[in-house]
Amino acid sequence: MRWADAVRTLKVRTNVDTPYDAENAVRLGAEGIGLCRTEHMFFDTNERRLAIQKMIISDDVETRKKALADLLPFQKKDFMGIFRVMEGKPVTIRLLDPPLHEFVPHTENGQKHLAQALSMPFHLVKRKIDRLHEANPMLGHRGCRLCITYPEILETQVRAIMEAACECKKKGVRVSPEIMHPLVIDRKELEILTTATREVAEKVMGEEGVSVNYLVGTMIEVPRAALLADSIAEVAEFFSFGTNDLTQMTLGMSRDDAGRFLPDYVDEKKAGILKNDPFQSLDIEGVGQLMTGAIEKGRKTRKKLKIGICGEHGGDPETVAFCHKNDFDYVSCSPFRVPIARLAAAHAELKWPKRRK
Repeated sequence: MRWADAVRTLKVRTNVDTPYDAENAVRLGAEGIGLCRTEHMFFDTNERRLAIQKMIISDDVETRKKALADLLPFQKKDFMGIFRVMEGKPVTIRLLDPPLHEFVPHTENGQKHLAQALSMPFHLVKRKIDRLHEANPMLGHRGCRLCITYPEILETQVRAIMEAACECKKKGVRVSPEIMHPLVIDRKELEILTTATREVAEKVMGEEGVSVNYLVGTMIEVPRAALLADSIAEVAEFFSFGTNDLTQMTLGMSRDDAGRFLPDYVDEKKAGILKNDPFQSLDIEGVGQLMTGAIEKGRKTRKKLKIGICGEHGGDPETVAFCHKNDFDYVSCSPFRVPIARLAAAHAELKWPKRRK
């Protein structure tokens, strides 16, 4: 692995959500975190789960803010743990991404327990949860759309990140947070979110009397965002390609349901329409074309735009080679795929030399 690291030019980060997983990733050679999914922190304990459920069921902004205030210390503690483990390595933190219905119970028994815990009538809790139903939640009210509708979610999460970063810096721990807004479709949308993010960040740093270098960027996972990358790059300081959703939206295939017919598409004896499973190895002809176009447009607008990939494809050798050839700064994958990505990045450098170090 030392030989591989001496050769490769592509950085390798990891997708982790806890300090424990971050420690494992660093041991396996990760040079940062390319995706920290903040929603996973809400499922860690019943107390955290109840706080997010209370926020979702809330009728008004003030009640929602009180519930979010209960979550802030938990998130801050997790971020501090991750920053300590990473010791100045870049940490890309994605703000809340899944639709809110994923956080609440959908069985009658579970809803009754929730109603009891929140001291609310069962029929009210049930009605509120029923209202969260979406015909296609993957294409619905999720990602950055939640922060457009509920700005207090953004405020709480950014405050938790920046308070953690400031406190770590005071204790001599180097920090390098990168705040990422998922599912962006338009420059104006990202501008609204970035302005709000910076307002909270500057306020926290003023309160703490500490200055922290941080970046604000976006996840490119919607085809429209890839097509409008030049204007989005006017606001974003980095792009991270979320290839899981970008693949689903480009191919019109659900990763969860495609198993019924995808084997026929890959099987040369049956149809052989696709060379590989596009959810395992990047569809370079289709999805890859959107990505290369987005990189070209984005870097025309912002020459030093940082480019990464954080979908499951980040640990696939063929995808790593694609990222190397297209001047990505890093790939990010699950901790146990980090050594594979490091080796694949070295192979890519030997085959297509860049030597950008």
